[in-house]
Amino acid sequence: HVQMVESGGGSAEAGGSLRLSCAAPGHTYSGYCMGWFRQAVGKEREGVAPINKDDHTTYAESVKGRFPISKDNAKNTLYLLMNSLDLEDTAIYYCAADRYAVVTGAGTIQQFHYWGSGTQVTVS
Repeated sequence: HVQMVESGGGSAEAGGSLRLSCAAPGHTYSGYCMGWFRQAVGKEREGVAPINKDDHTTYAESVKGRFPISKDNAKNTLYLLMNSLDLEDTAIYYCAADRYAVVTGAGTIQQFHYWGSGTQVTVS
């Protein structure tokens, strides 16, 4: 079982930036497809950005060019740098991992087996 913990959420003004982190103490991200998802109030959880095992990344259209995803295998940490924040980016953000997924789009919840508990991002 891979336990993941998100951090870095909080409040930001529109146009500002936040960086989310996702750590997995005792586990390595090497060999896993990783991803960020978000869920706004009253909406379904949606894929934001995956990073495959070969480090290939893709993005949801709504965040393309604003939210680069990256990972540091040595630190077993996944990042999401959120720039040019918009009110519509307000949501709970989750990191996810799966040993076998190969994601070509923004990702679906069915593609990922392990999940963090989420971190709230509020843009005002």
